[in-house]
This record gives sequence, structure tokens and C-alpha cells, in this order.
Amino acid sequence: MRHGKKGNHLGRKTAHRKAMLANMACSLIEHKRINTTVAKAKALKQFVEPLITKAKAENNITAEKGTHNRRIAFKNLRDKEAITELFSVVSEKVGDRPGGYTRIIKLGNRLGDNADMAMIELVDFNELYNADKPKKKTTRRSRRGSGSKASVPPVAVAESKTESKDVEVKADDSEE
Repeated sequence: MRHGKKGNHLGRKTAHRKAMLANMACSLIEHKRINTTVAKAKALKQFVEPLITKAKAENNITAEKGTHNRRIAFKNLRDKEAITELFSVVSEKVGDRPGGYTRIIKLGNRLGDNADMAMIELVDFNELYNADKPKKKTTRRSRRGSGSKASVPPVAVAESKTESKDVEVKADDSEE
């Protein structure tokens, strides 16, 4: 029976598993994407997303809570450069995203042992997927409609279209 066996142990003892996930999380934060096995990528996703949420929440709360979140993240990651990157660059980039900070893309099987490989990446740092999405608009629009469309009567618009056709015909006659 598998009661109470929630996480994937990845065939490792607890200390080895925590150290491995901490190292993989630091690499993910530093390089924004890494290649690993599918099982490790899924375990890493569960490990790193709460840390990103804590980093994102630091900007919205008081300094005391922000220090506490940094200490919790440092307890898990154990790397000062990764913490600095996480709380500055990554937290600003994912500030408006409500969750789902990572993406797992399956790559196929590894040649040596036929293990399922995957690429895990931070979603907001992929320029290929985010290139077609428009940037967030910062200008505000008025609720009132503009007066320029209502001031031109439809009859005048129709007359201007017929005049432009006459101009085009005259231009063709002069060239012959």
C-alpha cells in the first residue's frame, strides 16, 4: 500500500535528493532553462515554484516578511547569487503571473540509457513563445468615443470614393 507517499523520491536518500534539487533549482534560476529527465523536471517544478511565489510576494509586503521569505528561500537553495537573481530579476519578470512559472517540454529519449528527457524552463524568459504576445499596455483610454467618426456623414464618404475612382481613370488616359 502506498498511503502517505506523496513525492517522488527519485531513488535517492533525503539529503541527496534535497541537495540535487537545490543545485538544479540554482541552475534553472541562473540559466533560465535546463535539460534533465522528466521525473527530475517534475520534482524540480514542485520544488522551485513555491520559491518563486515567495520571491514575487516580497515586492508586495513589508520588509520583515521579505526578509523572512529570503531566509526560507536561502534555506532551500543555499546559494547567495541564485537568491539575488531570484528576488530581483525573476520576481520582476513574473510579477503579474498568478502561477505556473515553469514549463516542461519533453525532448525524447537519451541515447545511453533510453531515459525520457525534458527541458524545464522559466516561462517568461522564453522569447520564442512570448514574441507574438503584445506587451502590456500602460496607457489609459477614455470611455467617451472620439468625435471624428461621428462628424463625417456617410454620403460624403461615398462621394469621396467615387472621386478617387475618376482620378484613377484620368491618370490611365494620360499614359496612353
